[in-house]
Amino acid sequence: MVDLKTSFMGIELKNPFILGASNLVTKPEIIKQLEEAGISAIVYKSLFEEQINLESIQFDEELNEYANRNPESAKIFPTLKHAGPKEHLLKLKTLKESVSIPVFASLNAVYDETWVEYAQLLQETGIDGLEINFYAIPGDFDSDAVSIEKKQLEIIKKLKKAVSIPISVKLSPFYTNALNFIKKLDDAGVNGFTLFNRFFQPEINTGEEDFYYPFDLSKDKDYQLTLRYTGLLYDNIKGSICSTRGIYEAHQAIKLLLAGADVVQIVSTIYKNGPEHVSQILFELSTWMEKKGYQSLADFKGKLSKANLKNPYAYDRAQYVDILMNSEQILKIGPMI
Repeated sequence: MVDLKTSFMGIELKNPFILGASNLVTKPEIIKQLEEAGISAIVYKSLFEEQINLESIQFDEELNEYANRNPESAKIFPTLKHAGPKEHLLKLKTLKESVSIPVFASLNAVYDETWVEYAQLLQETGIDGLEINFYAIPGDFDSDAVSIEKKQLEIIKKLKKAVSIPISVKLSPFYTNALNFIKKLDDAGVNGFTLFNRFFQPEINTGEEDFYYPFDLSKDKDYQLTLRYTGLLYDNIKGSICSTRGIYEAHQAIKLLLAGADVVQIVSTIYKNGPEHVSQILFELSTWMEKKGYQSLADFKGKLSKANLKNPYAYDRAQYVDILMNSEQILKIGPMI
């Protein structure tokens, strides 16, 4: 029998498949099915500071809706206050205590003080690690790349001092040089990197002439950008590599492991195929390894990374040029599956 064990941020996992942050964690029956199917770890849904702030404002507005209509009844009801992140923390703690596998929290804050405060509160729930989401979409013309990266590096340094649990950073690919920034984060002590965050994008309804926000699952080929950076990062950073986006089946996960991933996060395939699909993915990974003669993940992890390839141009622009030069030949061959 092959050994599927791996580690992420120094935490041993029974296999490389982690449930990524999503609302799936709000359903106990889904979590139970996922654990039985073999998922190795869970990332709890993100704690968003913006959401808590918005809920607090809405709560205050509802409480004060009739404040000036009847002064005599102003003191009938007790003073109420929005609970902030308490509900999120309680549900996270309950989940952690209900499963036998590692649980990671996910955090997306705005202010430096809140990053630290929420990280410490999340740590107190007993989680095994913390996933930080750096979600920076430029909304003005004045912020430059240097100032954005500097601010995020400062946040990481503060968090590393504030908590003792390992920290991973979930990044977008939209940096001037993502490799350079990841190396800076690695030098600052980040324990792992999740590649890449998938942002919900606005869409326009041309009939209503208004915006709407569709809930789109990852597409089958979305893993390819992640594969490129996974292969470039392997053996060049100290932190663990977690690859994500568009991983539906075992063969896609195998590609990312060959490129150098320590683990992969899956979400969309659970929404589409159900929790039991994890068992099928694990079976197919084990079958492939047995067929290839691999006894453990370490036998082939990073085999096709840039660090281990004889062809130094496999991940570079030279391949793009070669494809353009031979486009007519590719058209004659047809699609390669």
